Amino acid sequence: MPGLSLLERREIEAKVVGPLVRAFSAEFGEARTLEIVGKVITELARASGAELSTAQRDNGLESFAATLDRWKEGGALELEILEQSSDRLSFNVTRCRYAELYNALGLGDLGASLSCRRDFALAEGFNPSIQLERTQTIMQGAPFCDFRFRMTSLDDTLREGPAASSEKPPEER
Repeated sequence: MPGLSLLERREIEAKVVGPLVRAFSAEFGEARTLEIVGKVITELARASGAELSTAQRDNGLESFAATLDRWKEGGALELEILEQSSDRLSFNVTRCRYAELYNALGLGDLGASLSCRRDFALAEGFNPSIQLERTQTIMQGAPFCDFRFRMTSLDDTLREGPAASSEKPPEER
C-alpha cells in the first residue's frame, strides 16, 4: 500500500483481521485460531523480510538497521539505540503506538499475535543469520521492548535451527 506508514497499514489490517479472528475463535476455539493466524503472520513477515533485503540490495545487519526509519515512521515507535555495529543491533522501544493502536481498537489481546510476532520472522527473512532475542514487549505490559539483534554464522543458524529466532517468539513460548 504505497504512501501508507506501517502504523496506518496495521490499523487497516487490524480493523479487518481483528473481527475475523474473534469470529473464528468463537467458532473453532481461540488456541487453534491463533495458531493458524500465527503461521500466516509469520510467513507474511518472512516474505516481507526477503523483499526488504532485496530492496536494500544488502542483507547485512547494518542494512537491516537502516530500515528502522520505516518502523518509526509517523512516530510509530520511539527507540533508544544501545549498540549498533556490523554484528550487533540493540535497542529499546520506549513508546509503541502499535500497542496503543491495538488497545484503542479493543484488540490489545491480539497485538502480540498480529504485530510483535512479525519481528522474528522479518529478521529471518531479511537474513537467516540475523538472530533476534527479545524478552519483553510493551504490547504485553512491559515498560519497554528489548530488541537484541546479532549476526551469527550460517553454521550457528543451522545448528540452532529456526526455533531459536523466529518459530516461537518469547511471548508465545
